[in-house]
Amino acid sequence: MNHATFASSSPRRIRQSNSVATLNALHRFGPLSRADLARHMGVNRSSAGNIVLELVEAGLVREVAENDVTNPAGQPRAGRPGILVEIVPEAVFFAGIEIGVEHMTCVEIDLAGKIVRSTMTRFEGHDSDPEAAVRMAIEQVFLEMRKDSLARCQGIGIAVPGQMNQDGFIHVAPILGWRNVDLTGLARGLLPAEIPVCAENDGNAFGIGITYSQPEAASGVTFFMVIENGVGGGIVIDGKLFRGGNGLAGEVGHLKTRNPAYRNLEQAIGRDRILSSYRQYKPDADLDFFLRDVRDRVPQAVQLAEEWAVLFAFAVVQISRLIDPNRIVLGGSVAELYPLVAARVDAHIRELQAATFPIPEIVFNESAIYGAAFGAACMMHQRFMSLDNQMLNKDAVSGPDASAS
Repeated sequence: MNHATFASSSPRRIRQSNSVATLNALHRFGPLSRADLARHMGVNRSSAGNIVLELVEAGLVREVAENDVTNPAGQPRAGRPGILVEIVPEAVFFAGIEIGVEHMTCVEIDLAGKIVRSTMTRFEGHDSDPEAAVRMAIEQVFLEMRKDSLARCQGIGIAVPGQMNQDGFIHVAPILGWRNVDLTGLARGLLPAEIPVCAENDGNAFGIGITYSQPEAASGVTFFMVIENGVGGGIVIDGKLFRGGNGLAGEVGHLKTRNPAYRNLEQAIGRDRILSSYRQYKPDADLDFFLRDVRDRVPQAVQLAEEWAVLFAFAVVQISRLIDPNRIVLGGSVAELYPLVAARVDAHIRELQAATFPIPEIVFNESAIYGAAFGAACMMHQRFMSLDNQMLNKDAVSGPDASAS
């Protein structure tokens, strides 16, 4: 790049950086005065005012009377009323899709990062066609949307249970039967407009979503485990996703178990194994039926739950020795079993874990039904709130309508 080009692009980059910083401050702290914004951003009040003006013209932020804003305790602010600036939640939206083995989930979040719409559709993912699956997912995202709303979509994230690189190229998704699939490229080719796209492993996406919505999960080392037909995992260290050297960090489903009857952990504690075992006793049982029988202390269900607890405890010990997490957060339908056997899991962990190793906190996330899809949407929200923001990466800030092609 020559000096003339650098000089001409530098002010634009600075303006974009300041706009992104403003959006992040408002997202983190809520409505702020221009003076407070200036302090958070380390600029003078005049500069903050110019940045706000551009974002107001773009429709991303708006002015609001201080009396109309409540504090975190739910009470109106006291004192002389002033003018605050806040994010316009409905200005843009981001979609997250989880393509699973038995269902397809879509979540829509707004600029404030809140879920505004969610759907779950039955989907037979085993040996599915990648293009047909992605087409169905995209149709589900835009099914109830007016055409004039398309321009507000600033990103679509897709989560699948598979091994992929950071560019969204799937090497293998064995449960879906997919190999060598350029998921991001496939999605871009099927979208009705030029919309940013990313793809991520479902365990990683789940971890990003929890970290995004629960700030306490962003500190220290957290291992996120999604237990469905397969078992996926993600590692977040101080709020940042750790991918490993080849993007495969957290793939605990492939850990070996001590039980020779199962090739790996996925086969030992996944949904298919639980149902195939319990259906020998009750042929028509589904997972909800099994969980209800565990709560009701049906002997066969309790015995199977105890076997699960032993295998799960072994996995926790191995994870603890490898990455020493502060906490393990569980999601997925099978993870609902954990609260019913938590005491037994703890007892087995203490039998296996050396006294010198700490035992991580284990938490079942009750809101994880949309976890991976929500996390995929959050990834696109994060991108929008960064210098990768395509709407702000222009000679002048423009509104959402300018982003669609």
